[in-house]
Amino acid sequence: MEEILTLKAFLLKGDIRSALEIVEELEEMSKDEIINNIGSYGIVLLLHLIKQSVENRHTRSWDVSIRNSVLAIRKLNKRRKSGGVYLPPEELRLALIEVYPEAINKASLEVAEGIYEIVELEAMVDEPMIINRALALILEG
Repeated sequence: MEEILTLKAFLLKGDIRSALEIVEELEEMSKDEIINNIGSYGIVLLLHLIKQSVENRHTRSWDVSIRNSVLAIRKLNKRRKSGGVYLPPEELRLALIEVYPEAINKASLEVAEGIYEIVELEAMVDEPMIINRALALILEG
């Protein structure tokens, strides 16, 4: 809210350069929030892909969770008014890579009822394959 008031003050003074700096800061803050939200759904998506990979099975619950996460990420990433997306594919990949450690950490509690330590689980999972699978699912639609 403070940024909006500062922006208004700069505009009323006619200080366009300072106003544009505030606008850029607001854009960055907005994008950071979108990345954080996408990351939250990315953790769930990656977690279930990890579980499927290690346990070599699918459950209806996991499939639904994967679909819901993919749909939420697509919705968050879509620019409503201008069309397009906030994060192009490479930035989506980076967002998934960033949250992967959290996903593997959570997976260590759920895969095979939590019998694997994180290090053991990491050795069992092909991280690039999981990231690529997640990205492909997001981009399919």
